[in-house]
Order: sequence, then C-alpha cells, then structure tokens
Amino acid sequence: MRPIGYYLHHQGVGHWQRARLVAGRLRRPCTLIGTLTAEQQQQGGAVLALPDDALAVPPPPRPGARAGDAALHYAPPGAGVLRRRSLLLAGWIAEHRPALMVVDVSVEVALLARLCATPVLYFRLAGQRDDAAHLAAFEASEALVAPFPALLDDPALPGWVRARSFHAGFLAEAPDGPPAPRPPGAPRILVVRGRGGEAAPTAAIAAAAAATPGHRWQVIGPAAPWAGPLPDNLALLGWVARPAALLQAADIIVGGCGDGLLAEVVARGQRFICLPEPRPFDEQGAKAARLAALGAALVLPAWPAAAAWPDLLRQAAALDPAALARLRTPDAVAALAAFIDDTADQAEQRYGDAG
Repeated sequence: MRPIGYYLHHQGVGHWQRARLVAGRLRRPCTLIGTLTAEQQQQGGAVLALPDDALAVPPPPRPGARAGDAALHYAPPGAGVLRRRSLLLAGWIAEHRPALMVVDVSVEVALLARLCATPVLYFRLAGQRDDAAHLAAFEASEALVAPFPALLDDPALPGWVRARSFHAGFLAEAPDGPPAPRPPGAPRILVVRGRGGEAAPTAAIAAAAAATPGHRWQVIGPAAPWAGPLPDNLALLGWVARPAALLQAADIIVGGCGDGLLAEVVARGQRFICLPEPRPFDEQGAKAARLAALGAALVLPAWPAAAAWPDLLRQAAALDPAALARLRTPDAVAALAAFIDDTADQAEQRYGDAG
C-alpha cells in the first residue's frame, strides 16, 4: 500500500498536534514531514526532518515585484536552505511514491508535490486567502481541508472554494471520560498562550487579577517578564505540556483564536473570552468575528483595562454554552483520517503510478 506524506508547518505547535492525532488514525502508512524538533522526531512514527527555512537576514525585495501579486509566499532567490529542503522532499517523493501529500500548510510544498506528479490535499486555514498564491494551491489540490466547522467560514467565501472543502471541525483529542466536576471555591480563570504568538502580558494580567479578588487566575504558556509582586490570586505556571486538567477545571478560558485552543474550548464546552492575535491573512480575526456573530464567545479587540474585568467576567459567565456546542464535531479526527484515506484511494485509482 503506497504511503501518505503529511507536511506540517512549524509555526507554534498546533500543526504538529493535529498531524499526530490524524496520522495515528490513518489506514495507510504515513510520514510526517517538516521542520521538526528533536523531541518531535523521537515521539515515534516515520518522519522526514527538513532544515529550518528561516533566514538570518530577511530577503531583499525583488525588483519590480508587485505587492499582493506574487504566486509564491516564501521562496526568496538565493536561499540555499530552500534548495536543500526541496531536494529532501522531492527525493522522498521519488523514493516512496506517495499516493497523496497532505499539506498543512505551505503553498510552495503543495506546488512542489504537484510538480513531482503527486496528488495534494491542502489545508485551508481561516482568513482572507484570495491571493494568487493561495488560489494556485487551492486549484492544484484534489480537495481542501478546513480544520474548523463550516459555521466559522466567512459568508463571502467563494462558492467554488467552499464546494471543494471538507470541513473537518476542530481537531482535538477527545476528553477522557465524562467531564469532571469543577473544583469548589473561587471561579477559575485560565489564560492560555501558545508558542506561536506573543507572551502573555503579565503586568496587565496582574492588574486584572487584582481587580477581581473573588476569582482565581492561572496563566499557562509564555508570559512576559514581570519584576513586580503578583496578586495572591494569580499563578504563572509556564509551559504545560499536558494542560487537559487545567482546561477542564477552568470556569472561563481567556486566549487567542488559534485552532488548537479553540478545539480544546469547544470540546469541553467552556465559556471563552477571545482576544485574537495578529496573524497573516487575518486568520484569527476572521474566526473571532464569526464566534462573536454566533454568540459563542466574548470577543475583545485588545487586552482590556483592569477596571473592565469584573463586568467582562460576568458577561462571559452568562454566555450560552449551546452556542459553543453548535461548533462541536463528533469524532472529527477519525472522520478526517477516513477522508484522507479515501482521497488517497481515489487518487491512486484515478492516476495510477507510471513509475
């Protein structure tokens, strides 16, 4: 049985987490491909580690290039590391003859796989992705995977893009067993920051905690350095590899609008205060706007002043959990794995392999 190649972007850890979940449910053998940490390479399963494509010096603009009109997102001329990455990927394709390349995400990897005569299944993230590069990847793919529910799609999305999309829903490990009762005592506010964005604003969080002494605040993930004293109701926990228990115990979760955190919030039905972080193509802003329109979260444009938090926490506590439940997709990981296997089967039957 010919394998599946699964390319994952190395921004943050969300792409890696969902790739591991999905790869573990595939019927065909799967190799995870990308700029992988040593820890990721040692977690079992087949991998192809590519060198990091970040350049020490930003590439100069190309003479005469027009902003927003490029057919590629990141292929600066003269970047030798990109040649090495392309050689490794094309060599793997030539050796293993995959039935399908899943790409989450890179326009350049999708187009390179197609140039190597390999069918592609492309992850379509949220946001304004109508530029030439994205459209080229969309058109070159067998189908598109949207790793979020259809309710979060922009109503203005072109019909042909929607028609080619498999809306997988949020991809998260299902909570183990029935929800545990939340601990007694003061309501718990959990602030979550991932590795792919800015550190949590420690000074502003300390002020918010001080303004809401009847709540217990915890912060997981990177936090900005802070020399001042912390309120007694605030704990900075740093990076937590397995945050499930903390997420489950929270009464309100505060964080950005990345797919990983949204998946955890939706899976557990928590009340959510969403502060979308800046991302290319307004990815988080677009999802946050839909969450607000659906009444599924309290969405704020920036971290509020300390005096606003007592009322904001009351508003968040009053959110209707049924609105968030509409975004839950049962067995999303298994359904996506089946879709990927089926797409690989169909591609192999349709195109064969001329060798």
